[in-house]
Amino acid sequence: MMKTILAPFQAIMRFPLVQLAAVIFVIFLLQAAEDASFFGRIFGGLDKLVDETVRSASSVFTVKSFTKSWLTFGFMIAYVYLAIWAMFMLCGAMLRSLIDLAGRTNFLWSRNPIARSRGIAAYRAWLPLERIRPEHISQQAWEEEFAWPPNNRPPYRPLGQRVARALLAYVFIVLAVLALLQWFTPFHVVSWTGNVLGR
Repeated sequence: MMKTILAPFQAIMRFPLVQLAAVIFVIFLLQAAEDASFFGRIFGGLDKLVDETVRSASSVFTVKSFTKSWLTFGFMIAYVYLAIWAMFMLCGAMLRSLIDLAGRTNFLWSRNPIARSRGIAAYRAWLPLERIRPEHISQQAWEEEFAWPPNNRPPYRPLGQRVARALLAYVFIVLAVLALLQWFTPFHVVSWTGNVLGR
């Protein structure tokens, strides 16, 4: 029932322009607060963080008034967006833990509705895999191979390996972009970074 009620709001909040408007609205609310209040102190810390970031960027490349204003605007939006994203992720993890606990303990007889909704979600997730199953492979063997192994271990790699592979992929992409900027554009980012590290 809660998913049905919240579905339209979730669909609206997925639009990037709506998210940008919400972030700018939060920044205006923080800025309008009194300096001695809780939200005023949050905005003061955010302002100092943005200033330090812009100052660090100015040591890499030349920052003039126009660039400084855009960097301040962009970094403030980015930091507030990341803070809101982290807050929603934390709240979502806590809510999922509470729902799991309610299902395990059958709090207010909620185990059957939770299990039914999750069973429907699991069936919908299974259907695309089932559509490509060859006829000569049994459903049980197909499931043990790709969905739910017999030793009850997940069919994907451990979290550490996935994080390491993602970090290596991101490092490779960043290095490739830096190399392309260095060789094919007037923005010699590698040289600038070397000069900054040399200082």
